[in-house]
Formats: sequence, C-alpha cells, structure tokens
Amino acid sequence: MSNDGVNQGRRRFLTGATCVVGAAGVVGAAVPFVGSWNPSAKAKAAGAPVKANIAKIEPGQMVTVEWRGKPVYLVRRTQETLEGLKGHDDMLRDPTSQQSQEPEYVDGVTRAIPGKDELLVLVGLCTHLGCAPMYRPEVGAEDLGGDQWYGGFFCPCHGSKFDLAGRVFKGVPAPTNLTVPPYSYESDNVIVIGVDQEGA
Repeated sequence: MSNDGVNQGRRRFLTGATCVVGAAGVVGAAVPFVGSWNPSAKAKAAGAPVKANIAKIEPGQMVTVEWRGKPVYLVRRTQETLEGLKGHDDMLRDPTSQQSQEPEYVDGVTRAIPGKDELLVLVGLCTHLGCAPMYRPEVGAEDLGGDQWYGGFFCPCHGSKFDLAGRVFKGVPAPTNLTVPPYSYESDNVIVIGVDQEGA
C-alpha cells in the first residue's frame, strides 16, 4: 500500500473523529445554555404558593408568613372585631375597597372570603413606600387616636393607619388599602397563599 493510501485513510479517520468530538462539544455547550432559559429553583420557589396552618392562631393573634419574598399577615379576628369594622366609614379613604388590590371573591368590607370572615390575610407592606406596618389591635390606643382607634395597623415610617380589615384611613400618606393576596382554603386549618379560591 502506498503512502498516499495510508494518508487518505488517516485523513478520513481524523476528519470523522474531529466531527464527532466537535458535535459532542456543541451538544455539551448547548444543554446548559438551553437549560439556563428555564427558571432557577430559587425563582420557582419565589413564585410558588405557600401553605400556612392556621389552627393554632388564637383569636386576636397575628402571625407572619413569607410569600414571594413579602411578609403576609394572618390575623384571626373575633366577632367583636368584625362588628368594630362597621360604623366608621367616614374615617376611611376606601371603605368598600373599590380602588384596592384584592381578589374578586373577597368581601370589600371584611376583606376576607365570605363565611370565613374571621381570618384576615394581607400583604404586610404599606401601600405608600413599602414599609411593614405594625399590628396594633388595642382599641382606644391614645397614640393612635384614642376613641377614634378601633384597632388595626400603623406604619411607623410615615404614619399611615389601617383598620383591622387593612382599609386605609383618610389623611395619611398611603393611597390605598393593604393588598389582599390570592388565597384559598385547602382545609379548615390550612390555607394556600398564591392560589385563588376555587370557583373564583
């Protein structure tokens, strides 16, 4: 066999081997690149629904859970608290929540799912500049208006006040009521924040 025949065979082998290695390299580079288009596990978790067990929340107590990196306040209101939401609409900027962000299946006054009014679910960020309002349930607190205060939330950053339905008072910097996130009941004791109520 001549040297030309050996060189031709060798050339073909090297060309074929180079093509195979090059193709493998392209696939190896493409897989992570295409994979990078998918959301990361952290991004998925950030938008994922959050379950909260509400069985141990005592009447009048508030607990905070995190959803999408935001605090969500869960408050178990008493019947007395719910009665206290009535009769002071003239002090509120949006008493029936017409300009506020909340799911359609939530009542505009109690700002809860009808029939389950005792549980209040709010994003714990002031609608002015995003500070976290403090839970101030004590009726008649002198520093918040005395007999004009029926309990609620007070933003220490700029003085915005909200009642125990998260409705904003008139004359404060916050423009709208506190936001009610989408939520639903998985059972009597478990709610899912981030998933709308079935049939909504």
